[in-house]
Amino acid sequence: MTPTAAFAFDVLGRAPDVEAENLQAYDSADRLLLDTAAEDLARLAQQQESARRGAGHHAGSGPAGLAVIGDSYGALTLGAAATHGLRGIRVQQDPLSGELALDANARTLGLGETYAHHGLDGRLAAGARLVLLRLPRSLDALEEIAALVAEHAAPDVVIYAGGRVKHMTTAMNTVLGRYFGSVTAGLARQKSRALTVSSPLPAPERPAPRFPLAAAYDAGLPAPLQLRARGAAFGGAALDPGTRFLLPHLAQARSAGQVVDLGCGNGAIAAYLALTRPEARILASDQSEAAVASTVLTLEANGVAGRAAVRRADALSWLADASQELVVLNPPFHIGAAVHAGIALKLFADAGRALQPGGELWTVWNSHLAYKPALTRLVGPTRQVARNPKFTVTVSTVR
Repeated sequence: MTPTAAFAFDVLGRAPDVEAENLQAYDSADRLLLDTAAEDLARLAQQQESARRGAGHHAGSGPAGLAVIGDSYGALTLGAAATHGLRGIRVQQDPLSGELALDANARTLGLGETYAHHGLDGRLAAGARLVLLRLPRSLDALEEIAALVAEHAAPDVVIYAGGRVKHMTTAMNTVLGRYFGSVTAGLARQKSRALTVSSPLPAPERPAPRFPLAAAYDAGLPAPLQLRARGAAFGGAALDPGTRFLLPHLAQARSAGQVVDLGCGNGAIAAYLALTRPEARILASDQSEAAVASTVLTLEANGVAGRAAVRRADALSWLADASQELVVLNPPFHIGAAVHAGIALKLFADAGRALQPGGELWTVWNSHLAYKPALTRLVGPTRQVARNPKFTVTVSTVR
């Protein structure tokens, strides 16, 4: 029997993320990581038990601590807690939906007191002896995590990093090797693989810090549009081509005292709106921790942070029904590693809820996705504003 065989993976749900028959809350990489790390997890549990008896390290928060990074919906965190009795687990999940799903799954399993949420900062990795990491697809995101763990974790820290083989590349080993002396790959199992990473390099041998990323772009403004990005921000500090196509058309959008950038990413749309509508207040939201941090930095770099509020939120759940005049959206077409239209439809529906009669949703989307009927149904009558070989810009008006 494998160490995870008795854990109730099938109980785990994805809500409030999109639930669908072809979308699971766990996969074989979660199982493989827990099995690969089983001996170290058991050893850590023994240390915590000793601490509870008044000996050894302070359970779960000192040098004997476990950090879990990138846990999609809680399989790693709750699997470690349920199978090994671990407590004091520090967890970082970039999407808010992941945090909410972990909390819901923990309540179902009675494991709500076994972990604490953390941001991607030094407190997450401080003194950690063991890290379970779901490998991000972005090499920038991986590098930011590797730099953080190498700087703050215990000298004998071991990272078990895993993912689906189809999403893993040897470049990930190279990135980890810039910060750690040992990176070894295990055998593939059920199309997943785990890396074992250890021996943090001394600070003089590690690359100089390079986050946040920074870039500037000509967006038809008096001065270049400054973009800043944390490692996990989608697209980094680049001006997304869809956003680049959308921006000049926003001059046609209705006037509004307050404008919402839904799914703000690196903050390009929010900053552009603030610069071109000096009379308006800008609200920006994203469920990604990295996106929210990036947007704050981008607004500051453009000198407009004083007229904007940035919130990490599940869609527009923080805004009342029929309360907004103008929402701008460049919707994602993926949920984690899965290409799925559900997230865009969820955002369309919530924009329709939050907009008042006569309010407008301006959005840009890959033309082959043919979102116009969905926008008409979920928001209101939808008009094509512009189209090029790849992207379509539309405006939907609430009746």
